[in-house]
Amino acid sequence: MQKTPKILIVDDERFNLNMLNGLLKNDYKIMVAINGEQALKAVNKALPDLILLDINMPGMDGFEVCQKLKHDPLTEAIPVIFISSYSSAADETRGLEIGGADYITKPFNPSVVLSRIKTQIRLKLQADLLTQYAYKDGLTQVLNRRSFDERLSYELQRCSRALSDFSLILIDIDFFKKYNDLYGHQQGDYCLQKIAQTLTSVCRRRSDQVARYGGEEFAMLLPDTNLQGAKAVAEATIKAVGDCQIQHSGGASSQKIVSISLGIAHIKPDQHITSEDVISMADRALYSAKLNGRNRYEVATRG
Repeated sequence: MQKTPKILIVDDERFNLNMLNGLLKNDYKIMVAINGEQALKAVNKALPDLILLDINMPGMDGFEVCQKLKHDPLTEAIPVIFISSYSSAADETRGLEIGGADYITKPFNPSVVLSRIKTQIRLKLQADLLTQYAYKDGLTQVLNRRSFDERLSYELQRCSRALSDFSLILIDIDFFKKYNDLYGHQQGDYCLQKIAQTLTSVCRRRSDQVARYGGEEFAMLLPDTNLQGAKAVAEATIKAVGDCQIQHSGGASSQKIVSISLGIAHIKPDQHITSEDVISMADRALYSAKLNGRNRYEVATRG
């Protein structure tokens, strides 16, 4: 079933919020915010498909909100339609130059607003589909290796600027080749899909990302996560996979179910740490986990 598109309306005037909500609520899921700070928090909580953004608001104005959205890879693709009382060509040009998809002046014609919203929603859903093909792993629907590489590089740079901790977890399904030999490749595909769903369920923050690293290996990107937090995620992941009770008579677990081994890399990023460094740390920790009996995690830390 196709999802109902979600629209965030940002305006500090209650009259405008009520008017737009009444116009759109029958066809879309509506979120509202009365200032820029609220808008950014709402976006972080639940990514909308479109944002209707006023410019003249107290504190952070609409231009600044749009710029912040367009500088975050997780929100840059959300189309923004400015709906503003500013009607000069200079304001409209500025709005479009900083990333706005459209610009509507107040007072607006409801039919025009509806038509432009439908156009932007259609384009967004088409773009989402293309992104899914380009950046998602076809079998497991988590990030593919290309997307993982891009995201890792971005988060390392961001955490370095913010002087924030960063953790990466590499995950390997124990004795997966033997699993395929015992149960067949179709069941092996099901196992990969189930593990991917389970990892995704453990990563609850919007900034946390799960990727298929290759074959039966997965990765968890955990920005702004210290070593204690990464260990907690690893422990929760091992438990969640065990709770799936996927039968594996040749596995590492004494319960004869599918288990995983994990390698945690924890760092405080600086300009000298590269993506390759972090991956190498996590890979060494993963190797140690396998060497020490599997169905466990080991840690490598730096900084």
